[in-house]
Amino acid sequence: MSRVCILGAGSWGMALAKMLAETGHDTVVWTFHSEKLDEYKKTKRYPKLDCGLPDNIGYEKTLSFACAGRDIIVTAVPSVNVRAVMRQAAQFIPGNQIVVNVSKGIESETMMTLTDVIEDEMHSVGKSVRTVALSGPTHAEELVKNLPSTIVSASSDAEAAKLVQDIFMNDNLRVYTNDDMLGVELCGAMKNIIAIASGICIGVGFGDNSKAALITRGLAEMTRLGLAMGCKAETFAGLAGMGDLIVTATSRHSRNFQAGYLLGQGMTAEEAKEKIGMVVEGINALPAVLELSEKYGVELPICLAVDSIVNCGCEVPETVRQLMQRDRKSEGV
Repeated sequence: MSRVCILGAGSWGMALAKMLAETGHDTVVWTFHSEKLDEYKKTKRYPKLDCGLPDNIGYEKTLSFACAGRDIIVTAVPSVNVRAVMRQAAQFIPGNQIVVNVSKGIESETMMTLTDVIEDEMHSVGKSVRTVALSGPTHAEELVKNLPSTIVSASSDAEAAKLVQDIFMNDNLRVYTNDDMLGVELCGAMKNIIAIASGICIGVGFGDNSKAALITRGLAEMTRLGLAMGCKAETFAGLAGMGDLIVTATSRHSRNFQAGYLLGQGMTAEEAKEKIGMVVEGINALPAVLELSEKYGVELPICLAVDSIVNCGCEVPETVRQLMQRDRKSEGV
């Protein structure tokens, strides 16, 4: 049995808390929204996922107590909140602690990955941590039903990645290790943007040919940028890349696909976000991904097209026409 603290009580954090508690781990959950913890403790249910919660999940309103004496700490808040949470938590987290990030995104102001953000906040209080990125094709809606899933534990610290693999792996969740943490985190951010494009494609009335093309060429964009940044090609062909892209760009559970569908139906980005009522990480990831594109001199036409629709109000048919009429190229370029 391991002692795990989960910072964040959204769908993914609570799905992981449920799974870890059911497999015998001492699991506590903390969130800024402490009133939610009272509700979950009383009702033993998580309404967003319409699932029961085991009795042995602990709910801790005090951040210092939540972080104390834990084998691992998991950050499971929206990407835009990771720095704020770590800024508060850093003083209570001991040096050399393993911190697992399960959020997906890149910080727009700094172009840092989320594990970099975690390390940056820990360094600000004079401490170092061992970071792991846990990412893959794992919708919370299926994890709480104990449907078979797979995920990647990525870190430059092989021992930390293996420990996280051991804690999270069970009969229904198979965990693989990977030493390309940057590649895994880049996949997690970029696949959400491509999923928005896939949703737009279906929302506007295009067919399976269009969706297949978007997913395939989207993976090519992810891989091109990753290679330019020093990541491994096989990461993008693996679970955190191709696997997570497929599920996010096709599933009814995907908020990014849903947001794209609403955009294709004529809604603005603000209207789509309001309709969904939860964070759409692909929209948050756009500024940093496009900055990285410029920094490394890598063309990302699909990501640019999504940005033109989301942030510039461009019409979908004209944006698609421009994509289709780009200069002739070899597929390998």
